[in-house]
Order: sequence, then C-alpha cells, then structure tokens
Amino acid sequence: MSKPSLPRRLADTDAEAIVRNLRVSPRKLNLVAGLIRNLPAQQAVARLTFSERRIALAVRKALESAIANAENNHQLDVDRLVVKTADVGRAVVMRRFHARGRGRAARVEKWFSNLRIVVSERSETSPGLSGDDAETAKEAG
Repeated sequence: MSKPSLPRRLADTDAEAIVRNLRVSPRKLNLVAGLIRNLPAQQAVARLTFSERRIALAVRKALESAIANAENNHQLDVDRLVVKTADVGRAVVMRRFHARGRGRAARVEKWFSNLRIVVSERSETSPGLSGDDAETAKEAG
C-alpha cells in the first residue's frame, strides 16, 4: 500500500534536470544560465563547452542530463529540443569569519545555488522565424 504517484508537473513535451548546492553565487550562475535560455539544445551545449566561466561545466552537465532525460524517459526527439527555462535559485550560505585589524572580524559569505533546466520539444509548426520573417530580420539586424 504505497501512496499514489503525484501527477506530472511538466507538459508531455518537457523534461527537466535539477542540480542542487552548486558552489557559486546565484548572481554568477544566472549569467551563465542566461547564455542558454531559449536556445536549441545542441547550440546551448556548444556555447557552454567554449565558455570560459568555471561553472559552465556544471551547467553543461545539467543540460546534458536534461537532454538524456528527454530522450530516455520521455521519448522526445533530441534534434528538436529547446532550452525552455533555466531557473537559478538560492541555496544555503556558509558563513566564515575573516580576521581584521584591532581584534575585529568581518563576515565572509560563501553562497550556494540551485539550478533547474527544462528542455522542451519544439513543435513542427514553430521552429522559429518563417522564411519571410527571417529575411526581414536579417535586413533589420
């Protein structure tokens, strides 16, 4: 007699990966997460591979985990995956003390972060800009 399973919170075309307690501040992690939001999954992996930030490796591992979850657990097409959301949250804060002059102390806070990446299968009808819109965007930009 086990509990009934909870209903799925995500849509049928979504898959997620969650990483908890990454040793980086949420502010710095959000900069890296912003690089991959709304990108096709393979392009996001490539961008993280060549990023020089230290935490980009952990974000890439989380993204690859979300892609693997989509393929193996939800039977989604890997070539049509898009990074739907990359949410960054605050985790624990380690507090340390740094000795200062005249017997005083200063607080040093070491922030940890949580990361949640959701990948979604792009529908056939909305792969991005259509032909006419793409030409207009190229002329404007």
